[in-house]
Amino acid sequence: MAETIDTIDAEENSAAEVETGDVEDTAAETARKGGVDDDVLVKEGDIAGDYLERLLDLLDYDGDIDLDVEAGRAIVSIDGGEDLEKLVGPRGTVLESLQELTRLAVQQETGSRSRLMLDIAGWRADRREELRELGRSTAETVVSSGERVRLQPMSPFERKVVHDAVAAVDGVKSESEGEDPKRRVVIFPA
Repeated sequence: MAETIDTIDAEENSAAEVETGDVEDTAAETARKGGVDDDVLVKEGDIAGDYLERLLDLLDYDGDIDLDVEAGRAIVSIDGGEDLEKLVGPRGTVLESLQELTRLAVQQETGSRSRLMLDIAGWRADRREELRELGRSTAETVVSSGERVRLQPMSPFERKVVHDAVAAVDGVKSESEGEDPKRRVVIFPA
């Protein structure tokens, strides 16, 4: 099974960067959780929603925009339109670009960097579940085989989800190795 995991289609695990880096985002998340209240995050979400609404109008795409605040960041979701899959793109690459453009639009209006998360047609939520299952099942394989497993390269967002899933399994540890864009998770016996 370890061979199967190591040969997972690289295209599935190489979505564009969601965050700018593991260490930088951990520090930013800590700072924002303690220093930014929900009102500021709601304002970020409103700005992002307005920006995305204009984009959908320009493209003549239908979609419902939902705004939320969760875990110290604004969450913006677009659902309901037939053409939305085009805004996700292969392996989420278009979604990642749109998220970055939306963050820049928010930054231009507020003057500060935004960590908002964009999801379109539930792609990011579905991907998170796939990665949790991959992390859990790979960790269980490592526990039973006693051999380390190297996963395909992933974005920081994807690696974080896998690390969290591995941490929930006793007897294994994980770490990231390599340089972006070929940085990957390695799972090994504890």
